[in-house]
Amino acid sequence: MDNIQRCLSPADGSLLEHFLDALWMEQGLRDNTLAAYRADLQGLARWLDSRGHDLASAQRDDLLAYLSQRVQQGIHARSTARLLASMRRLYQYLCREGRRGDDPTLQIEAPKLGRSLPYALTEDEVEALLASPDVNLDLGRRDRAMLELLYATGLRVSELVTLTVTQLNVQQEVLRVTGKGGKERLIPIGEEALDCIEAYLSDVRPRMLRGRVSAAVFVTQRGQAMTRQAFWYLIKRYARQVEIAKPISPHTLRHSFATHLLNHGADLRALQMLLGHNDLSTTQIYTHVARERLKDLHARHHPRG
Repeated sequence: MDNIQRCLSPADGSLLEHFLDALWMEQGLRDNTLAAYRADLQGLARWLDSRGHDLASAQRDDLLAYLSQRVQQGIHARSTARLLASMRRLYQYLCREGRRGDDPTLQIEAPKLGRSLPYALTEDEVEALLASPDVNLDLGRRDRAMLELLYATGLRVSELVTLTVTQLNVQQEVLRVTGKGGKERLIPIGEEALDCIEAYLSDVRPRMLRGRVSAAVFVTQRGQAMTRQAFWYLIKRYARQVEIAKPISPHTLRHSFATHLLNHGADLRALQMLLGHNDLSTTQIYTHVARERLKDLHARHHPRG
């Protein structure tokens, strides 16, 4: 783990290192998830240390006081819930390892969360966004290929930027993705996205690499893999370019992929497999999106709406 003991007591730093290693080995969690656990628990450890306590011996009142302080500082309910989930995981681990006889998080209730509907673009907005890169330029052709692939497959942005050449099967028109929890899935690639990808791979990518070697499908002019932050910036810029004023992120295209498939009659179980959701209830949120869309259309277009 990188610099996990920085600003922490040796005991807390060692404990967190072993805990995160165990999470990675037992559950195959992705780096982003582990980083979230690390940030949450490092904050707790520093707060406890300032009060003469440590992670291993913290009591329920200590954890409640920390959560209360974070709420007073304006932390969102969803962030509070994630923080409590990080704590639960840590103290379950300590109990399992025999380092504690009790779990101080057992009697702490998670904040109630209202489930917000995922936000999707209209099909016309997606078409405008996909057409926005200048395909006369190498960077524009790369960006068009990334946008087309994201909308065609519903990938998470982390899955898109870490995609390797070996995960693409152009002949069978599918890609193989390892998602959350190390779960693997096959996703078909649409014809338009496939054309953009093939043109980018055969022509643009070699020029951008200039003899350098990279396993990543999507690379920068420096020959390095595209980052999540860089792609987030790109999609924002293209949205402004075509005057999409709504909030947008790479995840918006994943939501749009799911919503548009469902609107056109896709089976919910098939959508679950394509998105890589472990639980069907996670996928079912898109049925609510489709229902809200129908209600909106009725309200706007029916004479007595």
